[in-house]
Parts: sequence; C-alpha cells; structure tokens
Amino acid sequence: MGVIDELLELEHAGWRSLCEGTGGAFYGSVMTDDAVMVLAHGVAMDRDAVVASLDEAPPWSGYAITEERVIAVGEAARALVYRGRAWREGGGAAFVALMSSVYTRAGDGWRLALYQQTPVPSPV
Repeated sequence: MGVIDELLELEHAGWRSLCEGTGGAFYGSVMTDDAVMVLAHGVAMDRDAVVASLDEAPPWSGYAITEERVIAVGEAARALVYRGRAWREGGGAAFVALMSSVYTRAGDGWRLALYQQTPVPSPV
C-alpha cells in the first residue's frame, strides 16, 4: 500500500467517524499531542478543544473526497490535500472546502499534526 492509500484510509476513517458521531474519540487517538485544526469559520483549535467540540457536533450524513494528492513536507511527514464535500440530513447547502491534513510518521503509524479547511465559494 502506498503513502497516498494509507493517508486516504485515515482520512476516510476520520470522515466516517464524523458521520457516526464518534469523531471526538477518533481524532483524540490520531492527533499528535500538539496538533492543531484550523477550521473554515476562523477558529484554530488544539487537540483537547477538537475532541470536546466533536463530542457535541451533529453528525454529517455523508461526504466525498476528490482531487486528492500527497506532498512531501519532510522526511517523515506528508500533506494530504483534497477537495472535501460534506452534507447533513435535512438538506441545506453542502460544506465544500479545500482541505489539508499534515501527517507525521510515528512508531505506530501516521499521526495528524495539522488540519486546515479553506472554504470553496458557491458558484453564483
């Protein structure tokens, strides 16, 4: 299995946890101790804040990952960059953003060190 496959597997596991309402537990286990998430609504959160917020967040109904690519950012670090689309039950506009997840290789596999969302404006 190549690096892109390993990282996509982790990213899909994260999105599935967000759909199942178990995101807090998943991200609490995969994020590094000093990890940060920079979210589309202008907030940067450390690992503890992410876990707490995901425990309270409504689940997503579904998601899609497209245009994925991996960029080496160091000997033991890779950035997975992709377009993400997620939606919730009951309609409403889907959340669409360019997303970057920076993973570092640790003894037990890949760990998430930095995640960032950049919203994609809706077409007019």
